[in-house]
Amino acid sequence: MKFIKDIKVCLLFFGLTAVSCTDLDETVYSSITAEGTTLTADDLDAIIVPPYASLRDIYWGWDGMFDAYEESSDLIVTPARVGIGWGQQYVNMHQHTWLSDLSHIEALWSRTYSSINQINRAILQIEGLENKEVTDVYLAELRGMRAMCYYILYDNYRNIPLVKRFDLPEGFLPEQSDNREVYDFIVNELEEVMPLLSTDGQGSYGRFNQFAAKMTLAKMYINSEVYIGESKWEEAISEVQDIIDSGEFSLTPEFSDVFALDNENLVEAIFAIPYDNIEASGSYLAFKALYGKSRETFDLAGSPWGGSAAIPQFIDTYDEDDARLETTWLGGLQYSSSGAPILLDENDPNSQLNYTNYIKSVNEAGPTEGYRFVRYEIGSGVVATYGTDVPFYRYTDALMIKAECLLRLGRADEAAIIVSEVRQRAFKDSDPSKAVVTGAELMQGSTYEYGKYEDGEITNYEGGDDIEYGRFLDELAWEFVGEHHRKQDLIRFGVYTTKSWFSHSPNGDFRKIFPIPLSQMQTNSNLDQNPGY
Repeated sequence: MKFIKDIKVCLLFFGLTAVSCTDLDETVYSSITAEGTTLTADDLDAIIVPPYASLRDIYWGWDGMFDAYEESSDLIVTPARVGIGWGQQYVNMHQHTWLSDLSHIEALWSRTYSSINQINRAILQIEGLENKEVTDVYLAELRGMRAMCYYILYDNYRNIPLVKRFDLPEGFLPEQSDNREVYDFIVNELEEVMPLLSTDGQGSYGRFNQFAAKMTLAKMYINSEVYIGESKWEEAISEVQDIIDSGEFSLTPEFSDVFALDNENLVEAIFAIPYDNIEASGSYLAFKALYGKSRETFDLAGSPWGGSAAIPQFIDTYDEDDARLETTWLGGLQYSSSGAPILLDENDPNSQLNYTNYIKSVNEAGPTEGYRFVRYEIGSGVVATYGTDVPFYRYTDALMIKAECLLRLGRADEAAIIVSEVRQRAFKDSDPSKAVVTGAELMQGSTYEYGKYEDGEITNYEGGDDIEYGRFLDELAWEFVGEHHRKQDLIRFGVYTTKSWFSHSPNGDFRKIFPIPLSQMQTNSNLDQNPGY
């Protein structure tokens, strides 16, 4: 697929620079002019490739979406490790003690606005071209992708500037829009472009098609009660039902197929961000998580850095027969690719590398404490990053959005049928009967044992029995851990700012959204800081 290859190659030229939302005075470079040009699909593809390439920086750029959504949650933590480090910023993310200068908060804002800037530039380049029937389709695709970027910003910062043009006067400072204005803009943009977007699910892999627009709308609707105080469960169902009824997507037979090294054209991917091991690698998560000696297991060309790990309380929620446990986490005694024990000290046969489901605290963790995240397949010979495509929206998510909305509408038994379908591949090789859940079970509380965790013991026990639909929240965690879900899910289920876990204690409801980054507050006098910061 030529377009996908172009996106991958383009990373070398366009994917390395982040531009803040106030840096809008770039020069428009294009070999395509509005006059005297016979428009072809190849010309248009060349214009829209840079915006697509910029999405990779949002997702796997350092301190990217993974950290924002997962490390501020109850699933994953990067503690300060004895002899390794990792620093206070990760502790602040875990404990919800961040300030407006935290690198994660700066990075997510600047990279997403950089992508919007790239999109606005592409729109400007295309607007003057002839053959409106063709250009309108491309403009709709770009507007839809821009709405998705604003959805990411809105979900994390709420009151944000809406920059809709690239050709702005020198010194222009965008003004903040209020919460409802941003919400309505995203929804209206997606609804307006919807009829022009492709309905070829597999044929438009990696492109923002009609199904990607419907998923973004479904995300806006399922979170509407959080965003604007209005529930829109029926509307969310309507969007994902169209995806389900299309027949364009299906569950992969094996859960691991979703995250395989060669997962291009994945039948489960509604919208994917393409990567490539050679031309456009980017995922560094295995290196961030694994201890250095694990290079012997995966025959890595470089040595991992030993940071992120699973919060032990979360690992304890898994059913031991759930295949997603082993597929997602590396735990226990470790062996090389040849089957030999990996020794921390070559002179001590009892020093075998062992990832334990124990972490002393976020401020003091041993280098091998905690299970390590390995959901994305790790290829041999990798130095620091690798190129598995990111299934940004996948079919399972559409199914689970429908299930959650049915549950909240009092149709728990219907929701249970969907959840059981999703669970089947996780239990098919162990105990298929465990795949089946009932509506009554989904209405129960969470199995997560909330409370502060200190030196292997839970203190001031809070539990999860009081979480409405908590069992369904558990299902979301087992299926989507590490997939930019958890922060949003915890907020929607009322847990993010009310429960304690590991070394985190509740630190104010205002933490549901991030502060406007300090760099933006210092350079744009039109911005007001979010409440509480």
